[in-house]
Amino acid sequence: MGNRPHRPPPGPSPASPDGPASRPDAPGPMLRRGPRPLAMHLLCAPISQPSAGSSTGSNGASPGWKPGSAAPPLPPGIDPAFIAGVAAYRRHPYRRTEPVPPPVLWSYGEMRVLDYGRPGDRPVLFVPSLINRGYILDLMPDRSMLRHLATRGLRPLLLEWGWPSDAERLLDVGGYVQERLEPALADLAEQCGQPITLAGYCMGGLLALAAAQRRPDLVRALALLATPWDFGAASPEAIRTLSRLLGPHAGMMALTGTLPVDALQTAFAAVDPGSIIRKFRDFGAMPQDNPRTALYVAMEDWLNDGVPLAAPVAIECVRDWYGANLPMHGTWQVGATQIQPQCLSLPTLVAVPARDRIVPPGSALPLAALIPGATLLPVAGGHVGMVAGPRADGLLWAPLAAWLLQHA
Repeated sequence: MGNRPHRPPPGPSPASPDGPASRPDAPGPMLRRGPRPLAMHLLCAPISQPSAGSSTGSNGASPGWKPGSAAPPLPPGIDPAFIAGVAAYRRHPYRRTEPVPPPVLWSYGEMRVLDYGRPGDRPVLFVPSLINRGYILDLMPDRSMLRHLATRGLRPLLLEWGWPSDAERLLDVGGYVQERLEPALADLAEQCGQPITLAGYCMGGLLALAAAQRRPDLVRALALLATPWDFGAASPEAIRTLSRLLGPHAGMMALTGTLPVDALQTAFAAVDPGSIIRKFRDFGAMPQDNPRTALYVAMEDWLNDGVPLAAPVAIECVRDWYGANLPMHGTWQVGATQIQPQCLSLPTLVAVPARDRIVPPGSALPLAALIPGATLLPVAGGHVGMVAGPRADGLLWAPLAAWLLQHA
């Protein structure tokens, strides 16, 4: 099903947030439109009680403000530190640039496998989530897990799912595994002349695990990074929020075949709105010439640069994973295969970040217990920080490289 290697089309790579839009509903160049959805973030603004002597005019602004003068101050009650942080993020000058675009090793439609290593080195295919773009693993020149691993004698390959085409909008999770991931895996194994090590991140870990069980002939080893399994371990608030996710968007899903990006962003933000408030307050208080502000903005830009989720995938995630918890019960199927980690018989690493709010440790830890001989790697970080944060090289990159060199 995959076509042979070819020369990439001219222009920016689809892995870049500035890549060309091939659909009328695809995002244009990043113009710092976020944080997305902006209205939801502003509604999260903490409300404090106005002081006893404060008052406003009929237009809601301070009584001393006149139209045509400088911008009016915030109405009493709106936290200025939070708003200042959002404004600082929106005007920050950072823009992502890709130093050396990696060659495309395999493609199918908008789906691409980018080659960050050298022929002859040990191939490792990184499988990201279907919700976020994979370049979080190659975020900045000095914050690139993939380029770091390439210096260690590994050949990192990054699967970028791309914007879902009309064909992908008909696929459920099993369809993505059978009709996209497995053909890519087979073609890459043929090109590399050996089985491939799979490394799945977040939701991508579930797809990688399924492919590894179904096609053990193509897979040498498996690394699962912040991969959920027991969806019952999510917080009650997260489960309630996600259970209400699909209803309001049923019409849009029927019309477009996808769950919109902003719907996903709203759901994730609603699980812990306090974290949004804290992170923008903290960002606004930082000196904006501090190099760490660029890393913060790079991560936030990536969060706001998601892709819509195919409607069948969204339904399966909400109904079968968070609703019925089929993976943990051993009844989740891809094709005719029941996906059961205890059936795996290949070297496996399970990396579990301790401060993960997206995939809490209780959701990821069962994989290490179920997979025979699995190596558990606790990581003192969060879901995104473990792969791209300022301490990621020591927390994850180095131990992951050592394990891959031993087993890949």
